[in-house]
Amino acid sequence: MADPKIAQRFERLVLPHMNSAFNVARWLTRNDQDAQDVVQEAYLRAFRFFDSFRGEDARAWLLAIVRNTFYTWHQQNREHASETTLFEEELHSHEMSTADRDDSPEAMLVRAENLQQVHKALRSLGLEYREVIVLRELEELSYKEIASIVGIPIGTVMSRLARGRQQLAAILAPTNRGK
Repeated sequence: MADPKIAQRFERLVLPHMNSAFNVARWLTRNDQDAQDVVQEAYLRAFRFFDSFRGEDARAWLLAIVRNTFYTWHQQNREHASETTLFEEELHSHEMSTADRDDSPEAMLVRAENLQQVHKALRSLGLEYREVIVLRELEELSYKEIASIVGIPIGTVMSRLARGRQQLAAILAPTNRGK
């Protein structure tokens, strides 16, 4: 049985980051059900090794575990990995506040269509670019935190972000020219 003090500390420091963990896992796996499996396994691993956590940033530590758990899962399920995406519910989760948007049906449709195009473009990126963009742009982590999570130098993080953003721009450019 786990030490109650460790369990309480885990609940206080790690559990609040479950949404971030799921968001990262979902973008990596491209599937809600697989992301749930990865997050569940990551939390089990995090709890199992929490007594060795010495850092200040539990979020970055957890996201590194989520990432590593994903790669283990990906290796085991490579031939079975689904490219199915279940991101439609995100169309509503990243909308602007009601004070900042036009609520006409046409404006709402355009926003939803634009978000779908960005999500599709992001999903089409290679994994090495998608993960750093998700960590930086969606999870708002610093370059240093991303470098720690991914296990690469900060310069490589910056390079991957630049290349990933260029690829996103190229993918989205034909879409934007017609509007």
